[in-house]
Amino acid sequence: MIFKYTCSICILYICLWNNTYIVKTISLKIDDSIFGETENILSKIKKPRNRYINEALEYYNKIQRRKILESKLKKESALVKDESLSVLNEFEEIDYAS
Repeated sequence: MIFKYTCSICILYICLWNNTYIVKTISLKIDDSIFGETENILSKIKKPRNRYINEALEYYNKIQRRKILESKLKKESALVKDESLSVLNEFEEIDYAS
């Protein structure tokens, strides 16, 4: 049987307006195995759960931004591929000897 834990997480955002901090609280359902492994790791590295989850989200967001950018670049590259080949062929046909 898989249990899911619900825990509140505070995510800290720095707001430059009035030099204040804005904290967002979210609720997560975490698989028992992931929660247990996380707690085990946290006890060894002596890091607060909140900080650990914030760093994990930051890292995951970075990976997702890269994947989105990669997808966008692939689409844009495909759009200009035929035109680029056409221009390349025109340059190759230029007679530089004359």
